[in-house]
Amino acid sequence: MSEKLGRVRRMWHLLEPLHAVLYYAPEAVAEAAALGYRTDERWPGYFAWRAAPLGEADAGRVADTFYSFSPAMVSEYVPAVWSVASPGAVLAARTRAVDRAYRKLLGDAVDGPELREAAALVRCVAEAADTADRPLAAANAALPWPEEPHLVLWQAATVLREHRGDGHLVALVEAGLDPVESLVSFAAVGAARPEVFASRGWSDAEWRAARQRLVERGLLDGGGVVTEAGRALRAEVERCTDEAAADPWRVLGGEGRERLVELLGPPWVAAIGSGMLPSETTLGIGKV
Repeated sequence: MSEKLGRVRRMWHLLEPLHAVLYYAPEAVAEAAALGYRTDERWPGYFAWRAAPLGEADAGRVADTFYSFSPAMVSEYVPAVWSVASPGAVLAARTRAVDRAYRKLLGDAVDGPELREAAALVRCVAEAADTADRPLAAANAALPWPEEPHLVLWQAATVLREHRGDGHLVALVEAGLDPVESLVSFAAVGAARPEVFASRGWSDAEWRAARQRLVERGLLDGGGVVTEAGRALRAEVERCTDEAAADPWRVLGGEGRERLVELLGPPWVAAIGSGMLPSETTLGIGKV
């Protein structure tokens, strides 16, 4: 990995936990319950929170933009989530959830000058992102900016997170990896245990069929172990993803990026140290 792309990935690693707070914070669970969503599992709230910027998207639209989820699983929740609450109501509750979660997570620092500075810098990067043909990034970028710095930070982190994710899907498609193959191949290179990827709803039969297709392409061996070609293909996917995510960060320059790393350290530590985020995810952070 080049030094430039290493810096891009470093920024993703710092911002991802700050975005992901929405999906795990008790305050978000409470807001989802207040809207009328079931909270005995995380998926009704997850699909509502993440898809709401798209409007009343149907299952096909959500499956296409989320990519790694089984369409059958998506259909269990979408479009049913919009019969519980409208996208507008979900977005308002999402903002309340982040506001409450960040205030608890960051304490007095939520109103401090360092967070205000960090929010301004991340917003600058988010506004520099080209969201053409990046549906989730574009939908989030089109939302009005909040006034409070901690909410600006979360929204900007979300735009950049989805910008990266949209670019990652393009890289997967160009590599010839369909949604379930993308997970099987990612598990094979050690991004996470296969059991973690089971959260995406694919059946055992679908997983085995995808593995067999990868064997036939020479990307896995007969025992399901990644081959040199398979590892190289996944490395190329990650390189293309980093490359596609790099452009917005040029707006800060080297000094600006280093200052942002310094500023994001405390909230990153707070998010990681909260215990609310899972230690192993389907994103492969720190693994690939």
